[in-house]
Amino acid sequence: MKQPTILDVADRAGVSKSLVSLVMREPERVSEASRVAVLAAAEELGYRPNAVARSLVQRRTKVIGVVLSDLHNPFFADVADGIEEAAFQRGYRAMLSSGFLDPKREHGAIDMMLELRVDGLIMLGSMMKVTKIEKMVTAVPVTLLGRHTRSKVVDSVGVDDSAGAQEAVDYLIEQGHRKIAHIHAGNVAGSPRRRSGYEKAMRRHGLDEHIRLVRGAFTESGGAAAMTEILASGDLPTAVFAPNDFAALGALEVIDAAGLDIPGDISLVGYDDLALAALPRIGLTTVGQPRADLGREATHLVLERLDEGRESARHVVVPPNLVVRSTTGPPRGAPAS
Repeated sequence: MKQPTILDVADRAGVSKSLVSLVMREPERVSEASRVAVLAAAEELGYRPNAVARSLVQRRTKVIGVVLSDLHNPFFADVADGIEEAAFQRGYRAMLSSGFLDPKREHGAIDMMLELRVDGLIMLGSMMKVTKIEKMVTAVPVTLLGRHTRSKVVDSVGVDDSAGAQEAVDYLIEQGHRKIAHIHAGNVAGSPRRRSGYEKAMRRHGLDEHIRLVRGAFTESGGAAAMTEILASGDLPTAVFAPNDFAALGALEVIDAAGLDIPGDISLVGYDDLALAALPRIGLTTVGQPRADLGREATHLVLERLDEGRESARHVVVPPNLVVRSTTGPPRGAPAS
């Protein structure tokens, strides 16, 4: 079935093609009678404006591309809600794609966004090197979300992961823990600073000899594998700090399957404060991130460049907050101080 054109709408409404174009582009400049006639004809015919043609004229698509690293992590969905809301309020739309935790696929997602002529890019938990992003994306403003950088070209917004990790470890030590292990996710965005914060807190409290790093991932399977390794060692910590809530849930399953008590035998802390962490049967102590606020802030950074002409890079760091629930408590025989 042939799609109706702008000429079809003009003929049906009995007006010129240029007037139809003006109604679709800037309706406030047209009289109410003409606007009603054109929109009624467009609705009757099922006409939709050609966004590609319009973008060529205006040199804007009014679309912000969002490339996130993992579609399965609800953290990114919550952030995307904030992006969508902030973009909509300013007359923009968000278009999402995923890098599937693979730098090559992320590269392809960025290529696609640029080919579709997005006006700006927000990259959530990017796996790519910042220098590569700087070389690849030169025509549109870019904001990295959930990753810190000192780049003079791209903006960034994220939580102070080092401070969040230190707050979690400080709390565990206040509860009486000394043997605290940290599951980390290698060099994936966020993990290095959380690992650094854990080490700083342990050293600050004179617990260098108890620093224990176990490689995992930002996934349930990654957390489960790391926790399995810890249990198999025979040298059990009294507390484990996971790199995110997903990894903490994987660790929790392994601890539970081993017949150990949480928090009696092992206290457990996650990171992100996802909705599932607050479920009564889970009750995960975790470091909270204001996810929707992060999305809104990232969008504002892009729009500052697009609509306000800002040229210098901005790097926004948001403080985290510790949310204490039922997976943490004093270790056996050592009441909280």
